[in-house]
Amino acid sequence: MTDAQEREVAEQHTAKVIGVTVAAAVGGFLFGFDSSVVNGAVDSIENSFGLGKLMTGFAVAIALLGCALGAWFAGRLADVWGRKRVMLLGSALFIISSIGTGFTQTIPDLLLWRVLGGIGIGIASVIAPAYISEIAPARYRGALASMQQLAITTGIFAALLSDAILADSAGSASADLWWGLEAWRWMFLVGVVPALVYGLLALMIPESPRYLVGRNRDEEAARILQTVTGEANPLDRVKEIKLTVKREAKTSIKDITGPSFGLHPLVWVGIWIAVFQQFVGINAIFYYSTTLWQSVGFSESDSFRTSVITAVINVGMTFVAILFVDRVGRRKLLLAGSVGMFIGLLMACIAFTQQIGEGDDVTLPESWGVVALIGANLFVVAFAATWGPVMWVMLGEMFPNRIRGVALGVCTAANWIANFTISMLFPQMTELVGLGIIYGFFAFCAAASFVYVWKKVEETKGLELEEMDSVAESRLSRATVAREPR
Repeated sequence: MTDAQEREVAEQHTAKVIGVTVAAAVGGFLFGFDSSVVNGAVDSIENSFGLGKLMTGFAVAIALLGCALGAWFAGRLADVWGRKRVMLLGSALFIISSIGTGFTQTIPDLLLWRVLGGIGIGIASVIAPAYISEIAPARYRGALASMQQLAITTGIFAALLSDAILADSAGSASADLWWGLEAWRWMFLVGVVPALVYGLLALMIPESPRYLVGRNRDEEAARILQTVTGEANPLDRVKEIKLTVKREAKTSIKDITGPSFGLHPLVWVGIWIAVFQQFVGINAIFYYSTTLWQSVGFSESDSFRTSVITAVINVGMTFVAILFVDRVGRRKLLLAGSVGMFIGLLMACIAFTQQIGEGDDVTLPESWGVVALIGANLFVVAFAATWGPVMWVMLGEMFPNRIRGVALGVCTAANWIANFTISMLFPQMTELVGLGIIYGFFAFCAAASFVYVWKKVEETKGLELEEMDSVAESRLSRATVAREPR
């Protein structure tokens, strides 16, 4: 085979890998879409069902409990059913949730459909990156795994854009649009389209070689490795996968116990950076930004437009993170992000303390409205370029091989719980203490995240995953010595 022919074959395999990665990443798109589509419907849901602020927050945040449930069971189901079938389950849950929420008539119905949608989000949050990492060859894995985060931010943008278009077409989110249904109901019904696309693509992609090896279907796994990824020695690769599967099958929650309040100290580092990622308030922006801007005097159309602009910034800055994460390093990006987030949140905090009026009759003086807008978007810029994607990169790299799966599951659960807490309490706390204090709290968390990363987080740039074993053991030894009586 000539050099030109070899290059052509390599390009064909690269195209196949990118194709199946994009198909799997549609799960990330649904993740972003379904988690943010509620943004434009919050006020309409509150008014249609006569909800108080706390119940409104619960109706938004309850999907996150479904997320935790879906994420918890997705891995186990994927090992039994296969990655493709679980993707189809996620697609079906998205479709059912979108239709159910669009036609809901009671609070219990609304909560049920939100939970089902959350389970679909949880499944997508686990299966899509797992499938990508299992199908992608090592030389492309970093870039292809980053497509999941890009898909999530694109889904957020698509949700907020469709919300804005539907609300503008009807005149407001609460007005009737087509067939006697209000615009806010159509916001959820639109989710059926990407969910169907996800299901169809799941039927077309090959099964994960890792799953096939786990089910003793070695020849089929080898064929996929050869035809899709271009593996030169597929049977040798199958043997390597088999050894890894056997080793990881023995891990359990006991493997992450240690001397630091019952857990391995490295697990606590992962938990805290997962919590800080949510406690800086990013989802107060992506779940409630339309309501937030209306609450300080923006018109509904301007609020939707501002939310879409914020989503565009979020997508654009994710490319920056992908570009620099391997050049600058994870720790430096997190530190820089903490500084940028603190400045943006502090600007928003100061601006919101200048609001005039009470209750529903609240406005910001024009100059302070600009400061709040700049501050909020500076915060999104800093988050999207750093803490948004980089935290997930860190969690995927920082744990030794023997505990990575279990530790990552615990940290992901901590992230969902922190997300649920902020999302549920935000509307109620806005009414009780005001946006100035809330954004002051977010700014404090951003400052605390800088201190924590500076003192506790070690760089993983350039380290092979196998090298993290020695890093983890070193940290464990230091923690054990620190706790010994002197």
